[in-house]
Amino acid sequence: MLAGLDTDYYNYWDDFSVEEQERLTELRSLLEREAKPRVNDLWAKEEFPFDLVTPLAELGIFGMLFDESKRFESSARFRGWVTLELARVDASLATFFGVHVGLGMNSIGILGSPEQRAEWLPKMARGEVIGACGITEPLSGSDTAKGIQATARRDGDDWILNGQKRWIGNATWSDITIIYARDVEDGQVKGFIVPTDTEGYKAEKIVNKQSLRIVQNADITLTDVVVPESLRLANCNSFRDVSRVLRHTRSENGWIATGLQMGAVELAREYALEREQFGRPIASFQLVQDLLVKSLSNVTSSLALLERLATVTDRGEHIDEMASLSKAYTSVRARETVSWCRELFGGNGIDLNYSISRFFCDAEAVHTYEGTREMNTLIVGRDFTGIAAFV
Repeated sequence: MLAGLDTDYYNYWDDFSVEEQERLTELRSLLEREAKPRVNDLWAKEEFPFDLVTPLAELGIFGMLFDESKRFESSARFRGWVTLELARVDASLATFFGVHVGLGMNSIGILGSPEQRAEWLPKMARGEVIGACGITEPLSGSDTAKGIQATARRDGDDWILNGQKRWIGNATWSDITIIYARDVEDGQVKGFIVPTDTEGYKAEKIVNKQSLRIVQNADITLTDVVVPESLRLANCNSFRDVSRVLRHTRSENGWIATGLQMGAVELAREYALEREQFGRPIASFQLVQDLLVKSLSNVTSSLALLERLATVTDRGEHIDEMASLSKAYTSVRARETVSWCRELFGGNGIDLNYSISRFFCDAEAVHTYEGTREMNTLIVGRDFTGIAAFV
């Protein structure tokens, strides 16, 4: 069995049960064996490892939250560590997981009817149906709550969807995409399960990204897309309902940011022990140890915050502002950590073969998506002061 991580400096790993450690070790072994040796090449080519979907699904990690799809009981803490293990190898794999599970499955699991849950969640848990989720638009990012321009118009037993979505992960190859659009009748945001082979649905791959290049992001165009009432998410009647899904994904993105830091620090530590200058390993120099310890401190503080958030979540006390604080804090620390780790590599830090440049670039997207630091800061600030600093 693989031991806990050196970057888990306060030994949170030891608090997992033997069964949980075995499940996480199985995931880690798969990633180390099947993903880690080739992610640099995939990143360079902007390609996704589609062959990993089935092995990941077979571990039971896609359907952990809902009765219709779970194979074992899990805590918020365990689910967070699943995301962390993915991110410490590659943030793109963790992002794929976050889109398919956190946005796709959670949209159906939280906002869908019992019939919709029974129909889609088991298939998605097995990896037979891959999900994407369309919220962000070309002209709507931070103001999504009020800025969604994609429209939904009721027409008898159907809905007609029109509009555009941007930066939608998995959307070039997903089987279904959850589309959130504004009802022209009441102005409220509604959600729809849209099979991607529906006439009028078009997804075009976004190329030449400099971050999360393995994730297949797309621009989506909806032209008179007809969706039956049976595929409207039954419990989505406003953006406030959508926020129930985003609460989970913001927490998840804290785990991505922390796992990304772990992966970067592990690379930096290994390099510092192997790389020699002036006749000795650079790990023996004070300034190098300073970079490593500052980076380790960021990992440790981020992990401590998330461990507490998971405890609160399992007690049913999780609130939106807590999720926002975790996302804002950990993503800032991730940006800082990967910068220090890249610095430690010197000139080799810009060579993709050393991997650290991939972590450095990927941190930029993690810092931005699921709510920028600024927006999440203002959400927390409103709660903390009782005064909204934005409209």
